[in-house]
Amino acid sequence: MVSSPKSVIVTGANRGIGLTIVKELVKDSGIKTLIVTARDPKTATDLHSIKDPRIHILPLEVTSDESIDRFVDQVKKIVGDDGLNCLINNAGAAFHYTTNSTPSRSLLTEQFDVNTVSVVILTQKLLPLLRKSASRSTGDHLSISRSAILNISSGLASIADNTFGSTTAVPMLAYAMSKTAINQFTKMLSIDLKKDHILAVCFEPGWIKTNLGGPMAQFTQSKIQEENPQFKQFQLEEAIPTLVETFYKLNESHNGGYFYRDLKPLPY
Repeated sequence: MVSSPKSVIVTGANRGIGLTIVKELVKDSGIKTLIVTARDPKTATDLHSIKDPRIHILPLEVTSDESIDRFVDQVKKIVGDDGLNCLINNAGAAFHYTTNSTPSRSLLTEQFDVNTVSVVILTQKLLPLLRKSASRSTGDHLSISRSAILNISSGLASIADNTFGSTTAVPMLAYAMSKTAINQFTKMLSIDLKKDHILAVCFEPGWIKTNLGGPMAQFTQSKIQEENPQFKQFQLEEAIPTLVETFYKLNESHNGGYFYRDLKPLPY
């Protein structure tokens, strides 16, 4: 296992996957600064219940450039000359949309704005801090303790594994497309930032029971599994510890990859 990252950002940390990632990361005493985001920190009661002086809860509305700029300025002040070691892009949403839905440009645009465009913009604006941390080490090794961008994707992003379409049981055409775009972004980063020694990886954490948002909540597990028996739902407490353990195993051989939470590769 590599050494701990000194600083980590987790977006969308007020609930679900993001919150559980934070709960796992605080177990690592080697992390000195853990910056976590919520649209409204005042209402992030579960985050505030984690009593740890290393945690900085900052407001971030990912679809607002002004909010992103304020956030980046705050991060600069917190991490200082050490830069940022690890960015975990987790914030996202899921909206009900299928091939046979009533056409809605606004819904499609919102889905991509939240899940794709915002991730690109936030990552770009944090690159100077990621480069700063990467430059503090020598050699060509890649790891989360040096500098890394970890994008939380989805199994629905895989084009090769798409055997279900945008069915009534998995009404996720817009969501799946937005996450496929995230995978492409991750691959681009892995090539463009290799010379900067910044690792870029995307993950399928598993179909986890969360309140991700959007109309997906109306579709029950039994209905989805009835039509798609290959899907299995996991509890956060089952899946996320494995995902976080995997973060620490990453090296240059994983750069640009798309993996299950246990580091098993997925086809793009």
